[in-house]
Amino acid sequence: MPKRLYSTTVPYPVVALVASAGGIEVLGRVLAPLPAALPATVLVSLHQAPGRAGLLAELLNRRTALPVRNAVDGDAMVPGSVLVAPPGHHMLVTSPFSLALIASGAFPPARPSADLLLATLAVICGPLALAVVLTGTGTDGQAGIRAVAHECGTVFAQDRASSPHFAMPFAAAETGLVEAVLPPDALAARIRDHVAGLRPRPVDAG
Repeated sequence: MPKRLYSTTVPYPVVALVASAGGIEVLGRVLAPLPAALPATVLVSLHQAPGRAGLLAELLNRRTALPVRNAVDGDAMVPGSVLVAPPGHHMLVTSPFSLALIASGAFPPARPSADLLLATLAVICGPLALAVVLTGTGTDGQAGIRAVAHECGTVFAQDRASSPHFAMPFAAAETGLVEAVLPPDALAARIRDHVAGLRPRPVDAG
């Protein structure tokens, strides 16, 4: 069996919601039912042109009891919060508690990259990683969920009927690694139940 790479000190679940075209409304529907006391950090990556104003966090903050804001480089991940990748930056999980933002430049074409976020999430969080692939065009996220599954994390995806654009969820489902394919409201309930059932790890103070 391949050696697992994930950290042994991640103290709580981390959920990554990744989306592209049609994602603003769908993200709102997924976040709306989640409780303020959700025992997980939620990371959001939506494809946006680098020059956009970065208003996604403000829009989503109106839809959920969870506090939502744009991530900044070095941000701490804490349970019960939502951090959004701002336009022009890829978001990476760099330690059990923190994020890094790097300028996206022109490549890859999908920006912010779901694959980069999910691959780093997988390595740091292992079984406490939950990747959720939502509406979008293209195949961004497909490689990332392979990493999540390889490191013993879990993958959900949006269903065809509720997706304005089904290419991204379809690419994820094609891997055979997606545990549940559901509409947004059902995804929210499944996310809530999933993270509630995960046992947080003790943090190694040494």
